[in-house]
Amino acid sequence: MITPSTKKQCTLLLLLSCLCLDKSYAAYNVLLIGGTRFSGAAVWKELYERGHTVTVYNRGKTEPRPLSNESRGEFYKRMASAKFLEGDRTSPSQLRALIDPSKYEYVYDMNARKVEDVAPLAEMFVGKEQFKQYVFMSSAGVYMASEEMPHVETDPTDPQSRHAGKLESEQKLRSLGIPFCSFRPTYICGPQNYNPVERYFFERITAGRPVCIPGHGQHLTGLGHVYDLSVAFCNVIGREQFTTGQVYNIQNTQAITFDGVAKAAAKAAGVDPSNVKIVHYNPDFYAFPKGKKAFPMRPQHFFTGITKAMKDLDWNPVYDSALAILEDSYQNDFVPLKESGGLKGDFECDDIILSGATSPPPSSSESMDNAATSAPEAAAAAAETGPKPEWMQSFDDEGRRLVKDAYKETKWMTDTTGTGRKMKDVRISRKNAPAAPAAAVDKKSVSYGDFTWS
Repeated sequence: MITPSTKKQCTLLLLLSCLCLDKSYAAYNVLLIGGTRFSGAAVWKELYERGHTVTVYNRGKTEPRPLSNESRGEFYKRMASAKFLEGDRTSPSQLRALIDPSKYEYVYDMNARKVEDVAPLAEMFVGKEQFKQYVFMSSAGVYMASEEMPHVETDPTDPQSRHAGKLESEQKLRSLGIPFCSFRPTYICGPQNYNPVERYFFERITAGRPVCIPGHGQHLTGLGHVYDLSVAFCNVIGREQFTTGQVYNIQNTQAITFDGVAKAAAKAAGVDPSNVKIVHYNPDFYAFPKGKKAFPMRPQHFFTGITKAMKDLDWNPVYDSALAILEDSYQNDFVPLKESGGLKGDFECDDIILSGATSPPPSSSESMDNAATSAPEAAAAAAETGPKPEWMQSFDDEGRRLVKDAYKETKWMTDTTGTGRKMKDVRISRKNAPAAPAAAVDKKSVSYGDFTWS
C-alpha cells in the first residue's frame, strides 16, 4: 500500500532527478531546427536528458530513429516528450504561422547551409526579451587554408569556400544583434554518420582492398565524436555570459594523419594495420565520375584548436583519440550496417586510381618525399597505357617526363591561380591560360604548357 508519505517521497525524488539532469538546474523551451539525423538527433537527445522541452522543426521528410546508445523505450519517451512542427524554414509566412518566438529561450539551428536559411527564422527573435541564445551549426571549412596550424577562432576565413553560406549566416546573426554563438566542427564521426568518413576506411579494410589516400598520406586532420559535439552544444545553456557573439571550434584534442586514420580504422576493425595496403595518389591526375568523391576528406592539413570551447563551455571530449572514435563507429554503426546489407560497395573511384598505380605505393616508413614521388610516376604510366584525363591529353612524352622530374626535384609548390597560397604539398596548379608547347625545367621551378611547379 502506497501511503501519502511514500507518495510525497517519490515526488521529491522525481523532482530532484529532473533537476540533476541539467547542470544549470533550470529547464528551458528549445526550438531545434532539423533534429532527425546524426548531430541534430544527438543534440536533441542530450537536451531531453537534461530536462529541457524540445520542439523539433523540419520538413518532416526524415523519420526519427533511436540512437545507438538508446533503447526503444527510451526513444519512445523522448519522442513523446517533444513537439513536432513541419514547415519550410525559408518561408517567413510558414514560420510565423507555426512558431511563436516568445515561447522559446533557445534556438538550435543544426542544418542551415546558406544565409537564406537563417534570416527568416533569426529575424523573428530580434528584440525578444526572454530569448537567450541562437546556437548555430557552422563548419571549420570556413577557414582560409593556412601555413600555421591548428586553426583558431581568430584565423582568417575564406569567402570562396564551399561553406561560404555558413560564414555569411554567422555574419547575418551578428548583424541582427541577437544573442548567438556558432560552432565550427571539423570531421564529426560516430554512429549514424551520413557523411561516410569512417565508412570509407572500414569498407575497404574489411573487404581486403587497398586504401587509396590522396597526396603523401601525412596530412593532419581533426576528428570529433558526435556525442562530444552534442555535449558542447548543450553546455551553452546557462553560459551566455561567455558564449554570446562567440565562435567555437569542435573536434578532439589531437590531429591524426590520413595514413594514421587508415591504421586506426584497421585496429578498430580487428585487422593488423601492417596488413593494410595504402596507395598514395595525386587526385589532379585522375578524372573521376561526376558527383563522386574519391576520398571523404580534404587533401590538406585541416584541424583546429579547441582550448576556447573547453574553457568557456566547461567541456572536455570523452572520445579523445581517433581510435576511440573509430571503435565506437565500427561497433555501433558499421557492423550493424554491414550485417543488414546496407553497404554500397562502390569502389569505382578506387579502381580508376588503382588501374594507373603501376609503381608500388610507399610504405609507411618511407619519407614524405618518396611518397610524393610515386603518385606522379604512377599517373604518368597510366597516361601512357590508359585513357588520359582531359587536362593531360595535350601532354606528350616530354611533358610526362617533366611531371615526374618536377615531383622528384621539388617539395614546395606555389599556386599560380591567383590565390597566393603556398603549402607543403606536392600539387599541380593550372593557370587560366591555353596550353603552350614550350617547356622549361630547372631545379627551382618547372613549367609545361599551362602547368607550373615551383
